Amino acid sequence: MSSTAVPSTTPARPHHLPAAGLAVVAAGLVAGLPTALGDVGALAAVLVLQLALVLSWVLATGMQGFTSSLAVGTAAAVAADLALVLVERPLLGGLLAVLGVGFLAAVLQQMLRSPRQDLVDSLAGSAVLLTAVAALAALLLLGRPGSGALVLTALVAGAALLVGSLTDQVLPRPQLAPGVPRGLTGAVLAVLAGAAAGWAARDVAGLGMLRALLVGAVLAGVVALVAVAGSYLAVETTAEGAVGALSPWAPTVVQVVLPFAACAPVALGLLTLL
Repeated sequence: MSSTAVPSTTPARPHHLPAAGLAVVAAGLVAGLPTALGDVGALAAVLVLQLALVLSWVLATGMQGFTSSLAVGTAAAVAADLALVLVERPLLGGLLAVLGVGFLAAVLQQMLRSPRQDLVDSLAGSAVLLTAVAALAALLLLGRPGSGALVLTALVAGAALLVGSLTDQVLPRPQLAPGVPRGLTGAVLAVLAGAAAGWAARDVAGLGMLRALLVGAVLAGVVALVAVAGSYLAVETTAEGAVGALSPWAPTVVQVVLPFAACAPVALGLLTLL
């Protein structure tokens, strides 16, 4: 007899606390290295996040062709960074060529492997991974000398992830999706925390009070939304018998780095307009 019971919202392994701790580390890395080392520090911070996402995504999702998937993801990350670093006037549109060539490489990589089980799932995973590592490269455009935009983005994303995770650890209610330990309370507090972080970093980024609050709230909203998707992946891949159960740390990395990737181009667009 089939059951209609709603899955438990309590994951089998620690879910929120590791993500909260890693969010602090990621925010400190993205905000601290550029402050200390300039452009080199910004490149190093972005590359660390990209490579961590590539490895954790391939492990967590169980993409077929492990070594070749890592190679394609790493090459795409390096190419995206170089496309923005080596030109005199870098533009976000410069990443389109990287995405096009990267997707072609991912298709060839999946088609040439044998056997070809889970081909569609692996291609979908490759597309998401390529998009995410290219989006992370947008952080380099925020790290221009004297802008302070990268520091603001890192602080907002880190604060939203930290507050949202800690709140959902205690009170994942009202539940946003069946089987996922994320609640509306945590999302709302994450947005408020992001707005507060934006306000606190307003002088660093050269924004007025209202604009800083707006940027912080919007970016935190993006982070909170993508964090729900990250929790979906974490719950599904750490279930008993799942591929990700063999690498419990990988979904945690995805939970943190994927929201950073999602808010990077949004931050660039907002701060360009404002």
